[in-house]
Amino acid sequence: MGEVLFGVDDMANLRFAISPLWETVASLRVVADPGRHAVHLPWIKQALALRQDRALTGRTTPLHALVGRDGAVRSFLTPPPRCPLAEMEEELAALAALPAESVRAGLEAAGRRTALTGFEQRLAEDPGRVLPELAQAVLAWWQVGVRPYWPRIRAVLEADVAHRTRQLAEDGIGEVFAHLHPALQWRGDRLVSADLPTGELALDGGGITLAPSAFALRCHLLAGREGQVGAPPCAVYPSRAVGTLWERRDAVGDGLARLLGRSRAQVFAHASSPSTTTRLAARTGLSLGAVSQHLAVLRDAGLVTSHRYRREVHYTASDLGNALLDRAR
Repeated sequence: MGEVLFGVDDMANLRFAISPLWETVASLRVVADPGRHAVHLPWIKQALALRQDRALTGRTTPLHALVGRDGAVRSFLTPPPRCPLAEMEEELAALAALPAESVRAGLEAAGRRTALTGFEQRLAEDPGRVLPELAQAVLAWWQVGVRPYWPRIRAVLEADVAHRTRQLAEDGIGEVFAHLHPALQWRGDRLVSADLPTGELALDGGGITLAPSAFALRCHLLAGREGQVGAPPCAVYPSRAVGTLWERRDAVGDGLARLLGRSRAQVFAHASSPSTTTRLAARTGLSLGAVSQHLAVLRDAGLVTSHRYRREVHYTASDLGNALLDRAR
């Protein structure tokens, strides 16, 4: 049983993040054990076909060596995300710059459970030289296995974050933790779960990052190690609505298309999860200008709402809009 102890300052430093690095690494476990991840079968079929590419297999061999024959992800391979909406390049740079002590400590812990692979032994001997090789292996799998599907994966994760932040504002931190995952329990000033590493982790005022995951089956704690400045611990938890991830979202009902027009209906259907104008244009094949015009009409009709995060404006179906979409489906 593991516990994460919160102080007063930690309550104020709760944050959310989305980690493309974590999703990329976790996706390999899904491919390795499809039976436990039936919800992802449409994607798994595509990923298994990619695994037949010998050139790709060669480029990703270091990554497979670290995901482990026992299905465990080496702890240093997924350092805590440092910002809410990190880009893959940022996270790979952080991976390549990990302190040698952290890497060796992670491999030493892994070696107590299973024998280290040849690549892991090379990595333990010279982390500074071998880590960039590992980062390139992660990048190779990301580019073909995850990035083509990232807009829809990220949309599901962003929808989860939007739900949790609204819950935090309305009901408080206790309710957020109470509904993250059945395996997690909030007990006064601590988060308790059998999924967390055994022992007690005191946050010491730095707070914690919560990261939803499309590929996680249980909760994981990514704890920053000595030398990883600016990386508070991160609790990864299974995202809401993963069952909708691989639904065909380009199809709209004839009734909705007749009511709104087919192009506008497509934009509306894709706005069932938070999306920017750019992402909606990519998903529908429409121009940015056309998407903006359709969104303006939908917003004026009360069918979509918008909210700004940093430099991006996210559009999502309103309660009225969702009711209409559910009826149309």
